[in-house]
Amino acid sequence: MSIHSQSALDRSFHALGDGTRREMLSMLSKAGSLSANQLHEPFPVSQPTISKHIKVLEQANLVIRKVEGRVHHFRINSEQLAEAEKWINLHRSLWNGAFDQLDEFLAKADQ
Repeated sequence: MSIHSQSALDRSFHALGDGTRREMLSMLSKAGSLSANQLHEPFPVSQPTISKHIKVLEQANLVIRKVEGRVHHFRINSEQLAEAEKWINLHRSLWNGAFDQLDEFLAKADQ
């Protein structure tokens, strides 16, 4: 399935599934806004690779680009991150309940 035909939430989780992109979001959360070169600095990869990561983040609407002359600045789109967090929180109680049931099952199995 093409990433372009997925829902916004699917694109968000796809983007968040990569450690480099998560680190880039972490950098942006600390700095507020960074240029493409600043996002590239800590990673031992080529600029085109970083550009691809940025494109995935943009397609997921997790970052917003602002162009000033030749410099491209990025900041986090907190609204889209909030949507992913909302989904996680909604399902957290289901996961916790399932883990509680597993704990009970394993405790009974040990007896």
